[in-house]
Amino acid sequence: MPVQLRYLAARAPKKIAAETDADILRENVSKAERRLEPESSLASQPPLAPPPRPILAPAPPTEAAPALSSRPTVAPDPRRILDSIGEVVYDWDLRSDAINWGPNAASVFGISNVAPIATGRAFAECLSHDSESSRYEAIARSTATDSGKGVPFQICYGLIPPDSPREATVWIEDTGRWFAGSDGRPTRAHGLVRVITERYKQERRLAFKSRFDTLTGVLNRASLLEQIVQFYAQAAKKKQSFAALLVAIDNVFLLNRTYGYDIADQVIAGIAQRLRTNCRERDLVARYAGNKFAMVLENCDTAEMTAAAERLIEVVGGSPFETTAGPVPAGLRIGGAVAPRNGRAVHLLFQHAEEALDLARQPGAARLVAYEPSLAREDSRMKALKVSDEIVSALTDGRIVLAMQPLIDTRTGAPALYEGLMRLRRKDGALVSPSSILPTAEKSGLIQMVDHRILELGLKKLIEDPSLRLSVNVSGLTVRDPDFISRLRAHLGPFPELARRLMIEFTETCAIEDIEATVRAIAEIKKCGAKVAMDDFGAGHTSFKNLRRFAFDLVKIDGAFVQNLSRSADDRFFVKTLVDLARHVGLPVVAEWVEDAETAKILSDWGVDYLQGDYFAAATVPELDRRPAARN
Repeated sequence: MPVQLRYLAARAPKKIAAETDADILRENVSKAERRLEPESSLASQPPLAPPPRPILAPAPPTEAAPALSSRPTVAPDPRRILDSIGEVVYDWDLRSDAINWGPNAASVFGISNVAPIATGRAFAECLSHDSESSRYEAIARSTATDSGKGVPFQICYGLIPPDSPREATVWIEDTGRWFAGSDGRPTRAHGLVRVITERYKQERRLAFKSRFDTLTGVLNRASLLEQIVQFYAQAAKKKQSFAALLVAIDNVFLLNRTYGYDIADQVIAGIAQRLRTNCRERDLVARYAGNKFAMVLENCDTAEMTAAAERLIEVVGGSPFETTAGPVPAGLRIGGAVAPRNGRAVHLLFQHAEEALDLARQPGAARLVAYEPSLAREDSRMKALKVSDEIVSALTDGRIVLAMQPLIDTRTGAPALYEGLMRLRRKDGALVSPSSILPTAEKSGLIQMVDHRILELGLKKLIEDPSLRLSVNVSGLTVRDPDFISRLRAHLGPFPELARRLMIEFTETCAIEDIEATVRAIAEIKKCGAKVAMDDFGAGHTSFKNLRRFAFDLVKIDGAFVQNLSRSADDRFFVKTLVDLARHVGLPVVAEWVEDAETAKILSDWGVDYLQGDYFAAATVPELDRRPAARN
């Protein structure tokens, strides 16, 4: 017998138990021989039996094998399933108030038995005080009509199980339907409750961070600006006024130098607590910037605002704050404005409060200044309008230019990268430094247009010079604007390789104005492939914790502390502290405003990575300076 026929014979299945092995073999061999005959002879043959099943196919059922449907199966255990996912079913008879709980209720709620929560009233008594609703309220206050299929509801509340400590609140999501009787009123409800404690806590944490400052627990700036709209509406309705205070911590730089950032954090948190404790329930307190709070006082005129602010100055300055370093004193400077008289829009109100605070911060000035219009300020405003016009004209005519200044690598003595510094070129060719125009640009809302122009010029430089590494500055308002990230992506789209040679700088003060927004902005910039630097490190109030959270690629020490380094022991102590802090978290350090050899040597000996200043090279505009610029 051919090998193929022997294989087919060996694999042929048995048909019935009565047949002999020889009969089975003959029959299968005969079938196989017919299949191997030429195709032309198949027409005269009777229909073939089905071919043998594949090796891995299941055997066909025989009379001796039981049907699949008759095999015993294990039914799912609803209680075990509900236990494992933390869910309980219930049925509530509103007429008798009896609740019939599913059999796993005790284990899910963590109690010994359900008798103490077997009625609607008893269950309601176990709800936590911070529950915003209850099952009874969801049903009793429903305005829907039951058409026969029931009325759905879903609520969330906190449950303190009987005999549990108060802090052991179990957060519940309750989903169900209520059904009406013949009179249309609810008579029965059934549904499913599930434990969502961890999810609830996480959502609360995220919600808290979006509305409150994590260090102090008071509102953040964005939440304050949202809520102040209600004060305007209330004032218009009741013909009342309200006050806005900007409260600055006095001598915060000295506080940082003397005690360190972490102790200063404790003082800031303590000040926030005293401000919150000494205002009315409907008044608002927010952290407006790193060392600045904002307060909004309801139904308050100028005289009442002055009295309230003086009381706050006394409360904060009257006794020191207890910290881990011992008692630490602190004082306040306050500027205030009254709405709607001093500002019928939010930005005007706070602009005037800021002007008043600037006056309160002047040497020898009173600690509290209430805003009043003045001829001097009006003259200053007219000058600001003139500068704004000049900025707009320069943007239109292409007279915003970049001045390039190298950052010198202390290990090699060669430029490692360049900073592109904004300059405005007047029509007569004179260059205007940013210090005389940027404050006006920020107050007038032109700063974002300037920032985007600087970014465009910087990217143009990178395209023109493939060996160039460049950093450019943007304002806090720009960096936290989602449109900035979109425009950055759009600019880099055709030239993605530019991103690795680009660094975005913004100041420490800007970074801490809205910490959560800054963290998000840094992450988005890095997704584009660019690096991020903190400028003016030491000028604001960045704690060790926040410095790690920000994930900067580099920090630049404020030049105001560097320029007198060789002559000031205080500056040497402070700058050395900043260098050590940055190096502890693994951040490269740049020292700005290096103006002499002695300062350069001190900084190099401390391990500062890069030096920048006129001692090495002044910032120049290549288009106006015909001398060839060095490149790394």
